[in-house]
Amino acid sequence: MRRVLDLFYGLLMAGAAVAMVAAFLCVVLGILDRQFFWGLRGLDAYAGYSIAAALFLALPGTLQRGEHIRVTLLLQRLPERLRAGFEWWCLLAATALSAALAFYSVKLVWVSRLTNDVSQGSDATPLWIPQIAMALGCIGLALGFLDAMVSRAAGRSFFREAPAGEAARIE
Repeated sequence: MRRVLDLFYGLLMAGAAVAMVAAFLCVVLGILDRQFFWGLRGLDAYAGYSIAAALFLALPGTLQRGEHIRVTLLLQRLPERLRAGFEWWCLLAATALSAALAFYSVKLVWVSRLTNDVSQGSDATPLWIPQIAMALGCIGLALGFLDAMVSRAAGRSFFREAPAGEAARIE
């Protein structure tokens, strides 16, 4: 199961990288379009969709690497016993909230598809298509928090260590 989850997180991270490149290409094409009057429509919207896709698809991978912003000022000051309970509470709350976010993002894709909702811009893109990336990222985040909870219960660390030579994280 560990391999499957790691593969899923990795595929989502690869999708985020592709989305970042797509956003870059859309911006460059938009600049060229304004210079050479090619008449390409909807590039700003596609750049926005790509940036949103990169953000959501990267959520589980950044969680696994411990790159999400965490406020440790309070945790450092708590006694060990209270800290463990507070960390469990945080994992439970994050799992519940991310599961709700995943559920409603999937529901949004479904409703957008059923109602044939399209963007208001000149591109008239069916909105369920870019919303799929959001739903996949939210599902991955919910699985990531559930995975973190199971790892903690088993006494393992969920978070990956940074490779040697990588900049230190400041929380």
